[in-house]
Amino acid sequence: MPTFPFSAIVAQDEMKLALLIAAVDSSIGGVLVFGDRGTGKSTAIRALAALLPPMRAVVGCPYSCDPEGPADSCPHCATTQGLRKAYRKPVPVVDLPLGATEDRVVGALDLERALALGEKAFEPGLLARANRGFLYIDEVNLLEDHLVDLLLDVAASGVNTVEREGLSLRHPAKFVLVGSGNPEEGELRPQLLDRFGLACEVGTPKDVPTRIAVVRARDAYERDPQGFCDAHIKDEKRIQKKITAARERLSSVTVPDSALESAARLCLALGTDGLRGELTLMRTARALAALDGAGAVSDDHIRRVAPSCLRHRLRRNPLDESGSTARVARAVDEMFAG
Repeated sequence: MPTFPFSAIVAQDEMKLALLIAAVDSSIGGVLVFGDRGTGKSTAIRALAALLPPMRAVVGCPYSCDPEGPADSCPHCATTQGLRKAYRKPVPVVDLPLGATEDRVVGALDLERALALGEKAFEPGLLARANRGFLYIDEVNLLEDHLVDLLLDVAASGVNTVEREGLSLRHPAKFVLVGSGNPEEGELRPQLLDRFGLACEVGTPKDVPTRIAVVRARDAYERDPQGFCDAHIKDEKRIQKKITAARERLSSVTVPDSALESAARLCLALGTDGLRGELTLMRTARALAALDGAGAVSDDHIRRVAPSCLRHRLRRNPLDESGSTARVARAVDEMFAG
């Protein structure tokens, strides 16, 4: 069955924008989507993956290395002689199940080759498959602690180090981490929460017309998946071209001192820890400007991305019972008033 089109998703504008921004600039640090069940979280993430332009990769490389990138960082490409052949493949989107073993995630000894040939060979895991793509974790707040620790190390370095069963190996593992979950089922560990560049809140639509539009679109898709997708081909291609153009434009988008000052003042007003908030705010606003076709970041770009950049970086305030989203919105309104 074809994937539900990204352009056909009704409402949930903040989530869709955050995913598009992450597709434009992977350095932002991934996207966390928290909200009610049945609000299109998984649908949107899989739809984005189907929408992305294909990427060039080295033929036969289990890590999907860039043929124009350095070969010495990859255990496969480092052993190849001469020019590496390239082909186009879909951007990988790899699901990390909650019950996955550590061997399946990081990779392990290839037992079949060890028993049949007596060779010590590495069997790449989910992190290898996700390189240069997306690693998706549904119900990320329920992920076991030892896998959280492992992901923190790899997300920070972009390299998966395997030291087990007589194997000693390092391979590239740079991916956009995307997580979704329901906050009622438990909170995310602060260390992992901080690794997500953007955090979005999604909710069940509160107005009747929107609910009707969601149900009508889903029903039409389930009754005739191919026909429904064909009807949205033009919209899908338009978004794909927008992503491609934004990626090409990104490096030329400037960030004026006034925009940096707005980001710093906003983070100070909210009391965010460290400088990761400002960095994420700057990178996200720049990617949004690239999507908009703008040559420079403006205060409007800062305002639009501030909630998703900062809501998960706030300290708890026992004297303020309002949620983090409301606190960010209040600080943004005060800063840009008039």
